[in-house]
Amino acid sequence: MSDAENIGPVELVVLAFPGSQADPATVAALQDVVEKGYVTLLDLVYIAKDEDGNIRQVDVDEELDEVGLAVLSIEAKALISDEDLDVVRDSLDPGTSAAIIVYENTWARQFTTSARAAGGEVVLHVQIPHEVIVAAVEAAL
Repeated sequence: MSDAENIGPVELVVLAFPGSQADPATVAALQDVVEKGYVTLLDLVYIAKDEDGNIRQVDVDEELDEVGLAVLSIEAKALISDEDLDVVRDSLDPGTSAAIIVYENTWARQFTTSARAAGGEVVLHVQIPHEVIVAAVEAAL
């Protein structure tokens, strides 16, 4: 099996922010999970829409300092499609920005590799919305 076949589940997430810079606390929290080895960042694009609707896009191989993302350690791969970017550009409100991030769930690499070796595969991954979790926990208390 090649190293590419040993990769854990990969996800795309879009983090939206007010203004034209990523939130420093959010970026620090993301960098923390990267440093702990829970995830590996594979791609990143930052998009900002100013109040007039003008779009600014910063790719992972460009200067990420001015948007607050330079601290992130990224193993750049071309995984974010033009269609993904179009959806984000179209959905951004004026005066907001978004970081489109593709990451490997590194913590899950071992068990997904073992499942593949046994002929299995992760076939469904569903994220439960935060508000649903909060409501369930509060109901249980």
